[in-house]
Amino acid sequence: MKSAPFEYIAASSLDEALALKAEYGEEARFLAGGQSLIPAMNFRLARPAVLIDINPLSELAGIDCSGGETIRVGAVTRYRALERDAAFLNACPLFADALPHIAHPQIRNRGTIGGNLSHADPASELPAVATAMRARMKIKSAQGERELAASEFFVDLLTTCLEPEEMLVEIAFPASAPRSGSCFMELARRRGDFALAGVAAIVSLDEGGKFTDVRLALCGVGGTPVDASEAATSLIGQRCTDKAIETVAAEVKSMIAPSGNVHASADYQRHIAGVLTRRALASAHERVAHA
Repeated sequence: MKSAPFEYIAASSLDEALALKAEYGEEARFLAGGQSLIPAMNFRLARPAVLIDINPLSELAGIDCSGGETIRVGAVTRYRALERDAAFLNACPLFADALPHIAHPQIRNRGTIGGNLSHADPASELPAVATAMRARMKIKSAQGERELAASEFFVDLLTTCLEPEEMLVEIAFPASAPRSGSCFMELARRRGDFALAGVAAIVSLDEGGKFTDVRLALCGVGGTPVDASEAATSLIGQRCTDKAIETVAAEVKSMIAPSGNVHASADYQRHIAGVLTRRALASAHERVAHA
């Protein structure tokens, strides 16, 4: 398959890229890794008139851990760079679990974090990771910039709050807090496939071993990543027990509404979400205990 005809422009600066997007609006798309956009174009599911290549923009790539409590990642940073940055994985250990689940090494060599989040596939891992971590999204246009929470960024299936002239330029992640642990788990038919369901969990404990904070986000079971943290409020102030975790898993199963697909019925996805919730919470708690 070949894409429909389009005009290609390699931007030489962020200002130029944003000016071009302001000029062409919805007729233009930014090209970063292209691992989602190009296949969609080849199948004629996307037919942009203009491709604005932002790969030359080095200011949009890289990981900044110098802020201590806040880790800033440029939108054109590739998955492979995240996988190989020990300081980043130490500060954001949830990524160490999630990144290996993303497609295959060839894809991770080219794919970018900003492209993934802007594509907003609800079965993808990183939107759920960003939601669980309460990441902040920095968005720019030729008119200015704004910042908002990941939970506000994802609007619907393959849809974000980005306006036609805007670009996601940076994502800020809070560094892992003391006495906290995290875990990401998913179930897919084959390694590298999109998840039938996936769970990102982050827990924090006090000195007595009781939960002080629990965050849960799911992928693959809704039109957007599902923030299920409210389902875990019963854990706050409690110690970790099988019964307490089972209660959360049951609450998660009742609050989600998966649509099902050719690989899994909605009931099966709901069942898997509950199983993964139990396992991810238990693993995250164990990692605090052994930290």
